[in-house]
Amino acid sequence: MKRGEPAAPEGRAETILVVEDDRSLREGLAMNFQLRGYRVLTAADGEIGVRLAFDERPDLIVLDLMLPGFDGFEILGQLREKEIDIPVLILSARGQVSDKVDGFRLGADDYVTKPFQLPELIARVEGMLRRRRRQRAALGAITFGEIVVDPAARTVRRAQREVMLLAKEFDLLYLLASHPGHPFGRETILDRVWGWGFEGTTRTVDNYILALRQKLEANPTRPRHIKTVRQVGYRLDF
Repeated sequence: MKRGEPAAPEGRAETILVVEDDRSLREGLAMNFQLRGYRVLTAADGEIGVRLAFDERPDLIVLDLMLPGFDGFEILGQLREKEIDIPVLILSARGQVSDKVDGFRLGADDYVTKPFQLPELIARVEGMLRRRRRQRAALGAITFGEIVVDPAARTVRRAQREVMLLAKEFDLLYLLASHPGHPFGRETILDRVWGWGFEGTTRTVDNYILALRQKLEANPTRPRHIKTVRQVGYRLDF
């Protein structure tokens, strides 16, 4: 790693999701990424792929186009429609210029045609992850009251002590904290935080808000920051 280059958060391996129906290729990529210290998730079809993308929010997706169920274009379209900015590298045997143009128009970040050279693919993936680290580092921490939310490290501190949050608790807090004073409806929160295919109800949002207040507010019954907006949902006040 070059001096000055942002690293992955300490203790947290970056996650790569490989969506590929060719078993040998899928397992080979997973093994090579794991050997380089990444956490790897795999999916053999489009339906599993899109669920993992929304539920796990990986740091990068390697995405085949020709898949059982949803194809790669559909997965990419759903991610960008929901404003989920996970970097996506399309890996496909479809090498026509029109396929590449369609991929980039839908929001792909890179496009590699099969057959490919493994060192080049790995270099492209690592380059994309470096850019993502820089983008996260540039966001900076969000501070309100005694609370500091660090999106790069995905950590929260209260009065200089780290508060342990579940992944979805952090995602919900970051959504509210990055839009101070903006009221979010419960359905919007479900859509933005839990994503595609979630079968819960808006009561889930209420339960997570309650948990955040218990962990972050000095008086959870009279919250200073995480406010209820009647007949709408919730907002965060600085």
